[in-house]
Amino acid sequence: MTLRLKINLLVGALTALFVLSLLGLEWRNMRDAVREEVEAANRVAAQFIQRTVMGDFLSMPMLRAMFVRVGRVRANDIYLYDAEGHEVYRSPPSPYKAGREAPAWFAALVSPPPTVQFLEVPGGRLELHSNATRSVIDAWDDFKVLGGTSLVMLVVINGLVFWAVGRSVRPFGRIVTALNDLEAGRFDVALPPLPGQEAAAIGAAFNRMVGNLQARLDAEKRAALAERALDDKRELSRWLDEHIEQERRMIARELHDELGQSVTAIRSMALSVAKRSEERDPTSASAARLIADESSRLYEAMHGLIPRLTPLVLDNFGLTEALTDLAERTHRSQPEVQVTVQAAPGEHPLSAEAALALYRAAQEGLTNALQHGQARHIDIQLQVQENEVHLNVVDDGNGLPPEGAQRPGHYGLRWIAERADSLGGRFDIQPNAPRGVRLHVALPLRREVAP
Repeated sequence: MTLRLKINLLVGALTALFVLSLLGLEWRNMRDAVREEVEAANRVAAQFIQRTVMGDFLSMPMLRAMFVRVGRVRANDIYLYDAEGHEVYRSPPSPYKAGREAPAWFAALVSPPPTVQFLEVPGGRLELHSNATRSVIDAWDDFKVLGGTSLVMLVVINGLVFWAVGRSVRPFGRIVTALNDLEAGRFDVALPPLPGQEAAAIGAAFNRMVGNLQARLDAEKRAALAERALDDKRELSRWLDEHIEQERRMIARELHDELGQSVTAIRSMALSVAKRSEERDPTSASAARLIADESSRLYEAMHGLIPRLTPLVLDNFGLTEALTDLAERTHRSQPEVQVTVQAAPGEHPLSAEAALALYRAAQEGLTNALQHGQARHIDIQLQVQENEVHLNVVDDGNGLPPEGAQRPGHYGLRWIAERADSLGGRFDIQPNAPRGVRLHVALPLRREVAP
């Protein structure tokens, strides 16, 4: 049921109730008027007969002749009977609105109860019967005029209300159409200025809602594009990291296998030349020893460069041995710094990427503690807890700078955070009590796939 029909039915019901109430009041007034008229007519007729007829003591023929001349006495029927009970006279029908009668249901509603008065006359009996039919027909005529006027007014009022309500709710149809378009996915729909204060307010609110929705959709679209671009950049960064690690590993193996053997061969040949020419040509022997010494320093420098390129010991012996080797090399390069490793021996069920990420995190933590914190004691902890491997690098240095670990240019920690996030882990760096820094990385263990 539409709003227009509901309002029209409500107004129609209220109007009909008002008309019925008005007709009810009019019916009560008509009933009272008919009763009063009939009662007054009865009193007048009784007084007339008592004063005129009874006072003169007329005989029966004289009474009949008089009543024939009188005819009727207002709303009363006169019946005259002789001593034997035979009807001598009956008043004729009323000529007022002759031949017309009100409907029986209306007469029953407004007519008073009929009354009969008995008067004893010389030689017989006189009866006065109340007759309200003429008063009822007058009331019926008035009721028809009032009812017809009320019915016409009811139809006119409801027609005007139906037209006015239709005109008032017409803008709401446009609002419903706009809402359907919005539900269908048309987010560019807009309502024009609508007539009426309420419709105009709803239209303005709808346009604001559509504008905010469009802005939010545009923002979400831009966010989705930015997130997709960020994912692409992360994929590219991961791909670059993998290829850089592969290149580092290849360069390290080339240095270890090819260049290392060549430097070792040069040193061996230089020592052999020095030994053979020691007695015959001391100058050549001295030059050969110098070549052997430089070959040894080149070999040591090369072996110091290989772990920085890639931890070959990680591929060969596992994460624990790689961390131990990192601590030993750090202590050899800086004897005043104490580096300890707390890790369970053996290989942890980690993927190659996760193990390399943890090793690089430990390497970054050592570098930051030495370069920025001037630490003298560094503790590397490797633990397995709840299907995760936890790496903690704790130092006793100067702590974090005032701007924290996110200062401009500090890409190492950002790289660790991105690698941990891409591997499904967590990264955190916080001040350590009473001084120093605690670097924490947690990565999930590799799950074995059932055969």
